[in-house]
Order: sequence, then structure tokens, then C-alpha cells
Amino acid sequence: MVWEFIYKYYIDPIRYGQPYNIVDTLTYALILIVSIYILYRWFSRSKMITIDGNFVLATLPYVVLGGLLRVVQDTGMITSDFQYLLITPLIYFVLFFFTAGTLVITSSCQKAALIKDYIPYYVAAGVAACLVAGGVLLLFGLENGIVDLGVAAFIIALAVVTTALVYTAMRYLLRWAYAGDPLYLALIIGQMLDASATSYGIDFHPLDYVEVHVVGSNLIAWTGTAFSMFPLKLLVIFPGIYILERFRNEGAPVLWHLILLAMITVGLAPGVRDMVRMMLYV
Repeated sequence: MVWEFIYKYYIDPIRYGQPYNIVDTLTYALILIVSIYILYRWFSRSKMITIDGNFVLATLPYVVLGGLLRVVQDTGMITSDFQYLLITPLIYFVLFFFTAGTLVITSSCQKAALIKDYIPYYVAAGVAACLVAGGVLLLFGLENGIVDLGVAAFIIALAVVTTALVYTAMRYLLRWAYAGDPLYLALIIGQMLDASATSYGIDFHPLDYVEVHVVGSNLIAWTGTAFSMFPLKLLVIFPGIYILERFRNEGAPVLWHLILLAMITVGLAPGVRDMVRMMLYV
């Protein structure tokens, strides 16, 4: 009975590429919350690494890397069981160990006075990994004769325009001066990229893409258009940024920055993945 439940709600969706269900969605959300708390406890006790805005921005290449690695699995170029390491939730652990390992190595080099500041090296390692993954995907696309830059141009343009509209509303209508903070802008851009890619993929792309998340798929089915993802994102972004700013100086900077990084990740990573998938028609 227990194994049937596990296979039905956790293993089979991974093995057969099925959409998320309410059980695994809630489970992964819980894992994310617990992971943030564990990281919070670890970073709070460790004096080696300072968790601040620079750290969050420096970690963004690893978020992009997650999206690119998911596309590597989407292409089907990995046929062994190792491909499951690049599917949710296992990819979270893969990326965590890679990111944490790079972080420990670079910060240890700084502590040993081998380098002055670990941040540039931490960023460089993430960017290098993205270039490798991106290069692999580019070669795949060239070999298959499809690298549609027009798709990327449309999605990025839509994300930029909607980001500008959201920023304008926050900065000049609501008079949130803090909306210009690079961390909040990264959050907005990531969520708008995700909404733009989903909207284009389902409503315009020649392939039949679908929304795999529970809330999004039901909303799209109810409204009849994937562009309904934009108001859904706004329902998260506006109160999210408002609440984050209210608690910004409440004495838990490590937790605050980790929560913000998690919010950026759940928008930027799938946005990158969807956009690159559509460019390669996979």
C-alpha cells in the first residue's frame, strides 16, 4: 500500500514525465521550506560566509544552470538512469552539492589567504558551468537543425516589458522606493520570464507544451489562456515584496536573503528551462 502510494505520486511522475500532482507539489514545497531552515541554521553558525545581497546575486548563475540542466534531460541525450538526477526533486540535490561544494572551496581559499575575495571565483565557476551546459545544448540544436532565436527574442522582450510595467507600478504608483533594489528586480525578472515563457509556449509555440504545476494548469484550463499566468504571478510578487521589505530589518538577515533567493529560483530556473526548450523544440 505504501509503495503503491510512493510510486503513484512520486516515482511514476519522475519516470514518465507526468505533470505534478497535489501530493508531490506539497511535498516538494515542504522540502524547500525545510531546506531553507537547514541552510539558515548552517549559515548562521558558520562565520566563513556572509549571506547578503552580493551573495544572492552571485548565486544566480547556479539558478540559471539548474534551468539549463533540465533542458539537457529534456533533449533525451542522456538515456541511462543518470537522467533522473536532472529531474525534480533530484536535480535540487545535485545543484545543492555542486553549489555548496564550489562555495566551500572558494571561501576556504579566501580564508587561507590564497585569494582576496571568494565572490568573483564563486561567480566564475557558476558562469563556466552555464557555458558548458549551454554549449552542449547549442551543439544539440545545431545537430538537429533547430535553434530558434526568435522564440528567445519574443520571450525575453515580453519579460522585459512586463518587468518594466511591474516596476513602474511599484515605484511610481505605490511609491515603493525599494522596488529598485537589484534583489527585488531579480525576483520580478525571474517571475516575469517564467510567465512569459509559459504564455508563449502554450498559446503560440508550434509544439503542444503544457503547464505541469497544479495551480497554473488549473488556472489556464479555467481561463482558456496561458497569459493568465501573469495575474497569478502578480498576486505573488506584489504582496511578496511588500512583506519581504517589512521584515527586512527584523534581525534575521540570513533567513531573509535565503527566502528571497528561493523566490527568485522558483521563477528564474523554470523560466530559463522553458525558454531554452522552446528554442530547441524539445
